[in-house]
Parts: sequence; C-alpha cells; structure tokens
Amino acid sequence: MFNYGFFSFESKDDLLQRAAEYWNPGKVQFWSDAGTPMVIDRREEYFLHDMSGKRLIDLHLNGGTYNFGHRNPELVATLKSGLDYFDMGNHWFPSVARAAFAEQLIKTAPHMQYAIFGAGGAEAVEIALKTARYVTKRKKIVSIIKGYHGHSGLSVATGDERFSKIFLADRPEEFLNVPFNDPDALEQVLKKGDVAAFIIETIPATYGFPMPDDDYLRECHRICRKYGTLLISDEVQTGLMRTGVMWGWQGYGIQPDIMVCGKGLGGGIYPISACLVTKECGGWLTEDGAAHISTAGGAELGCLVGHKVIEMLHRPEIISNVHFVTDFFAAGMQEMMARHSDIFVGVRQRGVVLGLEFDHPEGAVAVSRALYENGVWAIFSSLDKRVLQFKPGVMLTVDVCQEIMDRFDTAMPRARQLLKTMRTAA
Repeated sequence: MFNYGFFSFESKDDLLQRAAEYWNPGKVQFWSDAGTPMVIDRREEYFLHDMSGKRLIDLHLNGGTYNFGHRNPELVATLKSGLDYFDMGNHWFPSVARAAFAEQLIKTAPHMQYAIFGAGGAEAVEIALKTARYVTKRKKIVSIIKGYHGHSGLSVATGDERFSKIFLADRPEEFLNVPFNDPDALEQVLKKGDVAAFIIETIPATYGFPMPDDDYLRECHRICRKYGTLLISDEVQTGLMRTGVMWGWQGYGIQPDIMVCGKGLGGGIYPISACLVTKECGGWLTEDGAAHISTAGGAELGCLVGHKVIEMLHRPEIISNVHFVTDFFAAGMQEMMARHSDIFVGVRQRGVVLGLEFDHPEGAVAVSRALYENGVWAIFSSLDKRVLQFKPGVMLTVDVCQEIMDRFDTAMPRARQLLKTMRTAA
C-alpha cells in the first residue's frame, strides 16, 4: 500500500492503471513500451525514487526545471516562509514581489526594460510573439526546422509538425521555417520585409542540442536588424547559467530584442516564466497594460522563489561549480566516447548542456533505457532520437559526477545489446 495521506494506491500497477484511465493513456503506454515505466515517488537533490524503490540520478531535470535539484532546501524554505505573507496575488495591481523580481531580472540583461510574466515557457513565448507583431505591425514568424517553443496556440505553430499537426496548427501561412545554421536561408525569407520576428533557442534542445556555428547567431542578429525583424531568444532551457553564463545569448555576443525564460526560473518549486523586452518592444505596456492578461502569470509566490533562484545563481560558489561540472563532463565524455566508440559517436556541449550522439536513428532511446536500468535517468531528444539529452545540475558534487560516469560506463554493454536487437528488428 502506498499511502500519501491525501490519496493512496495499492501498488505501482494500480497507479499506472488509474493514470491510464483518468489522466493520459498515451504517455502511460509509451513509457511502458520504452521499458522505462517510471513513476516518480520520493525525490531530493538530484535523485529520483521510483514507486518500486529504484533510485535514479536525474539528468533530465525536466528541461532544466530542477537546475538546483529536487526540493532544494533553500528554495523550499523560501516558499514556506513566503506563504506566511504572500499568495498568488492579483495580476491587475502593482505588487512588491513582482516589482522586485522584475527589477532583478532586468539587471541580468541591462539592455532590456520590462519583464512580463507568465506561468510557463509557452506563455512567455506567446507574449514574445504578440509583442513582435505589435512592434513591427507584421504577422509572419520565422523559426528553425525542428525547432520547439512550446505547445500553446501561437508557440506550437513555430515548432515541428510532430506537435502541431495533430491540432491542425501545422504551418499556417504566417509561420515559416528555415534550416538551422544557415543564415543565407534566413536572409532569403527576411528580405521580403514582412517578417515580425525570428525566434530561436540559443541551443535547440528538442532537436538534440546541435551547436550554433561560431558566427551563426551574430549573423542572424545582423540580418534581423537589416530587415527590421525582431530577434527573440528562447532561453527556457539554455538560461540560468546552464551554458556557463546567465543567459545563453550572452556567450555569443548578441543582444536579442526579446527574451523568454521559464522552467528553472521557479526552481522546480513554483511555476513562473518571463518575457523580457526592450523599451521599444514594450510600448504596448504603456498603450494598454491589460492587452495581455494572465491570472497565474507572475504569481507573487513564484516571484519570491524566482528572486531567490537568481540570487543563488550569482553566488561565486555556484558559478565555480558550474565550471567544474562543465569541465568534468567534457573530459569524462571524451574518455567514454573513446571507450565505446562503436556506438557512442559524438558530444555536443556548452556548459552543462550536452547532447550525446549514438550511431543508430533511435540510438538514444536504447541508451536511455540502458541508463534507466542502471540508475540514471536521461531522456532522448524528441526530434532527433540519435541524441541523448544529458543535463547535469549546477550543484552536482564531484562524488555524484563520478557515480554518473561509472553508471554510464556500466550501462554501455546493455545499450549495445538493445541496439543489436533494434538493428535485427529493422
């Protein structure tokens, strides 16, 4: 019996049955078929415990949501303390928590002027796209092929048809795609002078973290300026020190007109996201401050937690640890690739953002399962299943880093076995 006080289940199988019946049968079946039927029970630091009792080191982090680990004690204490005074608040009125957090965020990107809050990354993207249309009086939005910026109305239209077609949102006339790392293709689309914005993740996560060429983002920035198109940086997965600097774009020498962030902004404790805009882009906030309304956007408890998240990320010991974890896995993965070069063929890395390439079209699916069976949870990229998303947290200790590499090494024979089965079946 699993008794949680508020609700109880006879067993893990009982939970899975009820989840399939009342929640999401597709997801329940998918993970069962993949051989990773995880139901997260107890969790702390960078560890997950399945209902079966199995312990896993979390290298998925839900896209960076758990940048500081699960239930980080300092963030939990911040939220508990905040509940003595704050609740969600009222989005119509000025708020001490919201004003303080907005000011703090803008100071991390001084060329910006306003922070507009949402509850999740997709909402922040919606705000960004609407803002771009307001400023330019144009409707067209350009994103990269295999891009991803959320699942809501406007945001899902910018992404791959894997997520848009089922809801009849695939490629409306005003949403266009160009290849990644191809500035010439971008210029061909923008030179018509009718594109409001080019939106791009600094390193496209769902595409498997392909790295931008050295001058690619600077060229995109230049081309956008040339044709009056706004540049939107999606930092939902690459922000908050995950590339080694606060915001990924800061490491590439550009200044976007609009930036969105989310996931780790709430520390895995309280959902919050933000869209940061320049003074020019924020003109609608003066014209009609109620043009975008979000009941849960900028909830005061979320602002309180987010304020603590940014404060923590400025600490020298955290910054130092990010660089340590970066260097540890850079060296470790090169060694591991040499040991397992028959299946492990490439590493894409910037900071603690890593994409690990395997030599089969669905190689990372097999590796994800092998790692799961050996106590590590890392997920394959939805739009390139050759690539495993490998996302260490910013507070990992040297002992846990070493345990990850030991378990990774141990999992490789099982990965070979699974890949052999996949090749035979094909």
